[in-house]
This record gives sequence, structure tokens and C-alpha cells, in this order.
Amino acid sequence: MDVIIYHNPACGTSRNALELIRHAGVEPHVIEYLKTPPSRERIADMAARAGGSLRDLLREKGTPFAELGLTDETLSDDQLLDAIEAHPILLNRPIVVSPLGVKLCRPSEAVLDLLPAGNLRPFTKEDGEVVIDADGKRVR
Repeated sequence: MDVIIYHNPACGTSRNALELIRHAGVEPHVIEYLKTPPSRERIADMAARAGGSLRDLLREKGTPFAELGLTDETLSDDQLLDAIEAHPILLNRPIVVSPLGVKLCRPSEAVLDLLPAGNLRPFTKEDGEVVIDADGKRVR
């Protein structure tokens, strides 16, 4: 299975999603989006494929979101893409692309919706939260 994760190694949610992908037996293509930002076209495509708006992929916390006036709901997608292009930190993470879809994986266990179902082993996130129990069942 070909999986891409737009990843920030400084983010616990992103690290947990990456480990869940690997835990499921898939070695993803890891793109550290702050070092190698996706193109405008790719970002727009991911938003469309995720079934939401471009605004759904924006991150507010720890970014220049407010300072750039991005709270203005009348801004066009081109204006939002301009902001993301200038400040890649505005792109929320992790975004995962798989043959099963595209999703902003917050919380990290949302990545399981994009992976093959199967014999999952128990998994606990960095913070101790159980995601897959001893019976291989997803804890919700």
C-alpha cells in the first residue's frame, strides 16, 4: 500500500500517526512538509480529496494565522494558498494520503481509517492513551 504522510517530527500527533502507519505494517513516504512544502496544486487537491475546504487544513495554534488576518472568512482559496505558500507552518498536520483517501489525522488514530483493516497488535500513543487494545480492537 502506497501511503504518504505530510509530517512534522516536532508534533506528537504527527509522530503517533506515523508510528500507527508503521505499526500496521506499512512503510510510508514521509514528507517533512516544513522542509519540503507541497505545491499549491497538491494542497488544493488534498483538501478536495479529503472532502472539505482548504480552510479545514489550516492550523491556527503556533502559527501567524491571526496576524495574517486568516480569520476573515471571505478570503479566497488563492489567498489562503498564498499564505500557506509563504508560511508552510499554516498547513495542519499530519495529512495522510492513501489509496483509501486523504485525511487530516487529528486525532492521530484517524489514520486507521486510511489503512488496511487486519490483524492489529495493541498500540499505545506516546502519552499512554490506548488506541488498539489487547484484542486488536480500536478503542474509541
